[in-house]
Amino acid sequence: MVSETIINLVNDQITKEQYAAQLYLSMSAWFYAQDLEGIGNYFRVQSKEELMHADKMFDYVNDIGGKVILNEIPKPPSEFNNAQEIFEKALDHERLVTKSIFNIVKAANDESDFATTSFLQWFINEQVEEESSASLLVTKIKMVKDNPSALYLFDQELAQRVFVPAAN
Repeated sequence: MVSETIINLVNDQITKEQYAAQLYLSMSAWFYAQDLEGIGNYFRVQSKEELMHADKMFDYVNDIGGKVILNEIPKPPSEFNNAQEIFEKALDHERLVTKSIFNIVKAANDESDFATTSFLQWFINEQVEEESSASLLVTKIKMVKDNPSALYLFDQELAQRVFVPAAN
């Protein structure tokens, strides 16, 4: 049996994943408005991944006989100063998501909830990858600075990203 406490934490995480999807979609829109469609694509794919994470958690709560309760999703910011700020905010957000998932794992461990701990292992691995990728992109956007040619190449690099659903 998974406790109501854990179910509530996972439900809260669903909301956080949905907010992340909205945040990244807002970031994507900013880049599209700047005619940086490749970077816009990167954040649009990121948004889809966050929705997939929410869906996995939604399914888990249902699979364990819990009740999914969807909470209000806060409105993400839509105005940003520059590309570097956006990438730094994305990295900060990934770190918040990681911390939140770790808190659920800790609570599950405290309750000897091995099912939830096992389920969340995929998310832990995913967050290691997400933080590493976000950190690398912060480094790259800092290297770009105000160089239009470098920005063009960076935009072209990120245009290559495609959404690939996770295997179940």
